[in-house]
Order: sequence, then structure tokens, then C-alpha cells
Amino acid sequence: MIATIRSFFRSFLLTPRFFVAGGSVVVLYVVAFFFPPVLSGAHTALAVLGGLVGLDGILLYGGEGQVAAQRVVPERLSNGDDNPIRIHLRSTYPFAVRCGVADEQPIQLQARDTETRLTIPAGRTRTVHYTVRPTRRGQYTFGTVNVFVTSPLGLVERYVQEDAETSVPVYPSFLQMRAYELMAASNRLEEMGVTPVRQLGHTMEFDHIREYVVGDDRRSINWKATARRGDLMVNEYRDERAQPVYCVINAGRVMEMPFDGMTLLDHSINASLALARIALMKQDRAGLVAFSDRIGPVLPAQRSEGHIRAFQEQLYQLDTDFQESEYARLATYVRTHLQRRGLLVLFTNFMTRSSLERQLPYLRALKRQHTVVIVFFENPKLSAQARARAQTVEDIYVKTMAERFVREKKEVVRTLRRNGCYAVHTPPEQLSTRTLNQYLELKARGVV
Repeated sequence: MIATIRSFFRSFLLTPRFFVAGGSVVVLYVVAFFFPPVLSGAHTALAVLGGLVGLDGILLYGGEGQVAAQRVVPERLSNGDDNPIRIHLRSTYPFAVRCGVADEQPIQLQARDTETRLTIPAGRTRTVHYTVRPTRRGQYTFGTVNVFVTSPLGLVERYVQEDAETSVPVYPSFLQMRAYELMAASNRLEEMGVTPVRQLGHTMEFDHIREYVVGDDRRSINWKATARRGDLMVNEYRDERAQPVYCVINAGRVMEMPFDGMTLLDHSINASLALARIALMKQDRAGLVAFSDRIGPVLPAQRSEGHIRAFQEQLYQLDTDFQESEYARLATYVRTHLQRRGLLVLFTNFMTRSSLERQLPYLRALKRQHTVVIVFFENPKLSAQARARAQTVEDIYVKTMAERFVREKKEVVRTLRRNGCYAVHTPPEQLSTRTLNQYLELKARGVV
């Protein structure tokens, strides 16, 4: 009994409409102090207000009516993307009620003022839709669903708390990966910004011999097979397959730099997942190597069923330890463990030319054994400051420093290309697109 009473008073709330009406009654009593004839009207207003509050309480608590809430969350959330969340509200009241819904979102999102107001007709169901955009991987916990129910009178509010605590993991951006996968399957990657690459010559491997049809390249005619069959026969080629493509991710302290709410490491992880999926669709083998002051985690290049799931799990657990990355250790590992020539896509960041020159001997060592693509980041805000017009002394100083850093980055690109490495200098938001462009270009040219 005591618990029931306690629960009632915890859920019984007064609305702003009640306080406005109560304030009006107080004003009547103040006026009645100076004009006594108004006192009877004030008593009447107070009685009416009390009666309406009682009636409102009976409407909300007197019968079997109530509002039940159920949150629907995906099994996994996609990092850096808008993930849909739904809350189903079912009313058993015989009249329309107005509800305020406040979901307790994970603390990592720092979401406030998320209440949604809506009206639910008698005995009907309504759904609240909203999205969350996580910016770090890990476990995210949703708390309770808080519902505030008011009747048409709107003087009393019934507080309903649904204990719907849910823990959901946030994985690397599988929504972005699926988007690229869908576009690649339908040959519409250019809609995602991936430019089509024209294939020149026979940079592909032999597949089979077939009969000539009008429109075939005459340079593909197989004259020996033609002589044996008595009909024109041509060689059919296909893209080279089963080439190892390794996403090499720098997990050192330089990758902890934030951009658009996410670290450079998380941007690199999302791009690596998209690249791995496209590589598997192109019949290549995708692998992973992460490094900082040590090597790991590592995933051998494979093309088996379920490999992309293992790729996701390794990326989900990857995190930076704020240590200085040792490229010498990476070069040694690649030389001893990745002996078949393939493509290494190295996601890292070089702030200055001097930071690059310290690692050049190890990058050259990687280049002797593999095709190396260095992917590092451009700061769009810094580039905008370098192009901005200076008006004050402070603006001149900021513009000069920004121009210096922009020149340094361009010199890094030139230095990498002079040393035989492919360089992709890109803003983080275009990372996946430009990385895929570079991979498809190298594959079309027969480099991969």
C-alpha cells in the first residue's frame, strides 16, 4: 500500500497550465483584499480549479488507461552515421492524450533537450523517430524512456517511466560500407564520387578463348586458335584477381587528432572497411595491419566467406595508445610476414616534411617489396585560413602560419611521389572516396 502511494505521488505532476490557473486565482484573492465583492468569485474559481484537478486526476489514474513505451534499437550502431531509433507508444485511454517523450540517450552523445511532444488518439499507437550519430566506437547504453501524459484538460501530468536499458555496440561505419557495396554492385560508384577509370591495353590476366563477335578488339584475336578452328577466335581477359590489399593503419598518437567530432583514427577505420569490401568484390584479398610502438592487431589477407565480419571485429577493437609510431618495426614486419607482393594502403598523418623525412627510409623499404599508397589528411579549416584575406595584424600572422603548413603538406606529397609512393592528400570527409579512387585506378592500370 505504501509503495503504491509512493509510486502515485512520484508520477503525479502539475503542468504549467495549472500554475497559470493557480496564479490567476491568487491574483483574484489579492484583488479581493482591496475590493471585497470579488472574494466570492475567487472562492468559486478556487473550487472550480480544485474540481478540475480532481477530474483530471481521475481521467489519468481512475481507469485502466495507460501509455506503454517500447524502444527499438538496431543490434549495432554505425560510427559517424545517422542511426535510426524508434519509440513505439501505445495508448489504452478512451480519449486522445498528449505525450512528451524524453529518451535517456547514451552519455557519450551528450544529448540534451531531446523531448518530443505528440498526440495519441484513443486506443491508438504512435511512433517517435529520431537519429543518433556516435563519433567513437564502443558500448553505448540507452537508459529509461520517460513519458509524460496529459489529458485534454492539461492540468495534471502522469509520469510513466519505462525501464528499457539497452547496451548497443558502435562498430566502424558499416552503413557507409553498404552504400559503396550497393553502388559497386550496380556499377554506380560514380554517384558516390568514385570516378570511372578507363582501362588501357591488356593489363588483365587471360581467362579463356571464345569466338569473335562484331565489336571485339582485333588485337585480341588468337591466330593459333583461329587456324585450328577455322573461325576467328579471340582471347578473353579478366581483371587480375586474388591480389593482397592490406589496410595499414597508424594507431599512434598523431591519429588521435579530432575532426568533425571523430578522430583521424576513426575516419581511417571507416575508410579501411569500405576499401576492404570493394577489394573483396573485385576478387582481391583484403588484410589488415595496425601499428604504433608495436604491431597489432593483424588480419591476414583472405577472400573467404565471413572475412569482412572478422575485419569489422578487428577494427572495432582497434584503439590508439598515444605512443609514437615505429615505422622501423612496421617495415620489419612487412618484410618478414608479407612476402607476396601486393598493395599497402597506409593511413597515417604527416604534419611537416621533417616528420616525413624521419620515416622515408622505412617507406622506401616498403616500396621495394610492395606498391605503397600513403593516405594522409588535409585540414580544410587551415586551407581556408590560408586563402582568407587578412585585415588585421593578427589575421596576417594566422594567414602566414596557415600558408606555411599548407606548403609543408604539398612538399610532403612531392617528396612521397619522388620516392615512388602514391600519395592521397585528402580532407577526412572525402577519405573513403579518394582512397577507393586510387585503388581502382591502380587496379585498372594493372599495378594491383
